[in-house]
Amino acid sequence: MSLQEQFGKDVLLTGWGHSRFGKLADETLESLIVHVATEAIANAGIEPGQIDEIYLGQFNSGMMPLAFPSSLALQVSPHLANVPATRVENACASGSAAFQQGTKSLLAGTAKTVLVIGAEKMTHAGAEVVGAGLLGADYDMAGKPSTTGFTGLFAEVAKHYGKRYGDANLGDVLGSIAAKNHRNGVDNPYAQLRKDLGEEFCRTVSDKNPMVADPLRRTDCSLVSDGAAAVVLSTSASNGAAAPVRLAGFGQANDFFPAARRDPVAFEATRVSWQRALTMAGVSLSDLDFAEVHDCFTIAELLMYEAMGLTGPGQGARAIEEGWVYKDGKLPVNVSGGLKAKGHPVGATGVSQHVISAMQLTGTAGDMQLANPRRAAVQNMGGVGIANYVSILEAV
Repeated sequence: MSLQEQFGKDVLLTGWGHSRFGKLADETLESLIVHVATEAIANAGIEPGQIDEIYLGQFNSGMMPLAFPSSLALQVSPHLANVPATRVENACASGSAAFQQGTKSLLAGTAKTVLVIGAEKMTHAGAEVVGAGLLGADYDMAGKPSTTGFTGLFAEVAKHYGKRYGDANLGDVLGSIAAKNHRNGVDNPYAQLRKDLGEEFCRTVSDKNPMVADPLRRTDCSLVSDGAAAVVLSTSASNGAAAPVRLAGFGQANDFFPAARRDPVAFEATRVSWQRALTMAGVSLSDLDFAEVHDCFTIAELLMYEAMGLTGPGQGARAIEEGWVYKDGKLPVNVSGGLKAKGHPVGATGVSQHVISAMQLTGTAGDMQLANPRRAAVQNMGGVGIANYVSILEAV
């Protein structure tokens, strides 16, 4: 049973906007929000006055002084005056949290057209501020000093994985994931790092690719970024620049916050969010043509292969070694370059994943374009497998 069958109405992505990701010194949080919101509204073929509600995904966590940005989108047009606007925060999954809140407003009937925005300014803040802000998303390390930040947390995940399943070639597998995503990022005009680094470079510790937190090298880590993305959600099609995209199903699941209450490599709540989304959409993994997943670190993408059910536990390496997740594989993963190459302005990431997927499904992805994809999955995660969101999108 699809979302439409379950709720008796469609949720359609009818327009979208996307900024470049990177160190955007000439942009402010406000300018990024206004830019992508304006683009999304125009792309949807509607007027600003047709927007019923606005949801803004932003993490912030002390990375910038302005912590109350919900009304910034109203700067797009005086016709947005008095439109309800809400900031949504769920760590690095804030963008998808905003997307699901917008979806639920449509399903509840309180709105017919919703503007969802994800945005973040990070690069101005400095490494210590950003590191401390991100560690606020971890129960055990929040407020504590750390030389490796969130990289250290995922390095521990990688160590646990190696101990449980063997680490003889884990470094090479993670290097191959990094190289794949960097190669894909070359074709993404929004990506922060558009450079094909190659497998040898990504697999090797060097002066230009140092170990950040053993066993994770610099190329295993996503980038600190500025950027924004926006999407218009509606219960009916509009006269947009591209065909609409249907939300067929969605899922959310949260895990326990203390690390002691979680299996460090099972990512059980991530697995449940996938199951819930696929079940609502009435499809299986084999029905997907591609997926955009949360590769904040390469070990996260490896674990995602297992959490989604592409491989069994401890067998994620097969997906990369046998070519399943490359552009020409049976389930291309992170054709956009992922967080690894595209960048990770945390509040923007989930919305960006939906926008990039909508572009693929409407044949408007340019050099990133796959051959006639019809169904996709978006997976966004906050913390170390804590807040998990999955969307299943379909071409109309």
